[in-house]
Amino acid sequence: MEFSQEEEHNNISLTKFESMLKTNNVLFFDSNEFENIIHHYLNNGKVALAKKAIKLGLEQHPTSTNLKLFKIEVFVFENELDKANALLDQLHVLEPSNEEIYIQKANILSKEDKHQEAIHVLQKALSLAEETSDLYSLIGMEYLFLDRFDLAKDSFIKCLKADPQDYASLYNIIYCFDFLNETQEAIEFLTIYLDKNPYCEVAWHQLGRQYYEQKDYDKALNAFDFAIISDDTFVGAYLEKGKVLEKQKQYNEAIENYTITLSLDDPTSFALLRIGSCHEKLGNTDLAVQYYYQTVHEDPLLDKGWIAITKFYSKLKNYPKALYYINKAINIDSENVLYWKLYAKINHRLNFLEEAERGHKKAIELGNYELETWLIRADLLKELGEPEAATYNLIQAAEFYPENAEIEFRLAGLYFLLFETEKATYHLKNAMCFDADHIIILEELFPEFYESLLVRSMIKR
Repeated sequence: MEFSQEEEHNNISLTKFESMLKTNNVLFFDSNEFENIIHHYLNNGKVALAKKAIKLGLEQHPTSTNLKLFKIEVFVFENELDKANALLDQLHVLEPSNEEIYIQKANILSKEDKHQEAIHVLQKALSLAEETSDLYSLIGMEYLFLDRFDLAKDSFIKCLKADPQDYASLYNIIYCFDFLNETQEAIEFLTIYLDKNPYCEVAWHQLGRQYYEQKDYDKALNAFDFAIISDDTFVGAYLEKGKVLEKQKQYNEAIENYTITLSLDDPTSFALLRIGSCHEKLGNTDLAVQYYYQTVHEDPLLDKGWIAITKFYSKLKNYPKALYYINKAINIDSENVLYWKLYAKINHRLNFLEEAERGHKKAIELGNYELETWLIRADLLKELGEPEAATYNLIQAAEFYPENAEIEFRLAGLYFLLFETEKATYHLKNAMCFDADHIIILEELFPEFYESLLVRSMIKR
């Protein structure tokens, strides 16, 4: 069922088939030609044409198992699993030793979330197959669906043993190691693999990533160098090497590696952002902002780009410019919590208290439940003359942070402002029980309450 390598012959078959469809003349094709035509259409997402080829193919070759398997594949794609199962059962009776029948059965079971049953069927196919690499890969994927990363890893290792150039399996093996937090085991595995395949850039790249995780930056750097020696056009290796050099504060060398990637492929927002960050750390202000501009131009949806350029101007205390860029970011993605937190912080710096409060409120609405966000918003609402809203905000915060003195002292002070002495006393007692040292909150935010007889007597007790 694999697509024929004879490109010229296949192109002739395709041209002939499409000409037949246009003229309604029925031409004869052998079953292999139909298989290659169908495979081509399925690979290119042209399902309607594939279905026409299957129909015509089965009319000319009604006993072809491979054409029926293609029909099953389309049934599965269109979620017509009952039809697929019925046809599979018919084929199984005729050819009980055909591994492809078991593979399609497993595909259906997988689609029905019956992954353990799919594995059982694939293991049956293993006993029938001469080439097992693809089957072990399918079994590995089923184990991934079951979150059995240990067994998935074993299956992908068997794939790699059968075909050492199977980089998809190599990536999957390392993915399993990563998920299992087996960094050292991954290093040992890759080292053994590289002893037999010393010029495998993918393995060197993955080994470098593992050393990076261990913060062994010298070894990571060596691994990425070997990846580049193995393939000097390997963009990923230059990017990772740049990250290591940044960690070692070798910013000029990091810039060199990031810059190489810009000439090897289309510029990536990640590389542009890192170059900008390196220039900023080197004090090259003009170059830094130039690359930050390029970053957001290249990928307007990359939040790290907008955050970098906003923080850049904030550090320079150019808050109006910082506000301009964070507003642009919010216009692109108004659901980004990080944008609203920066928006609030910059407006606070500019003493735009209403906008700062709005920013914190929006951040909370989007799920940012950090204690600091609740507290700052409460303080802003108090400053804006809205003590009732401030108390409501803190009562919500207390649901996430019960028995918190910072919340309770603020509630005590706010209720004092609202002349609700009983509630003020209640929260003051709570606050003193939870952490009396935070009474400085009253002194700073509610000085009149702090000097009152109620608080004085509470402190003495």
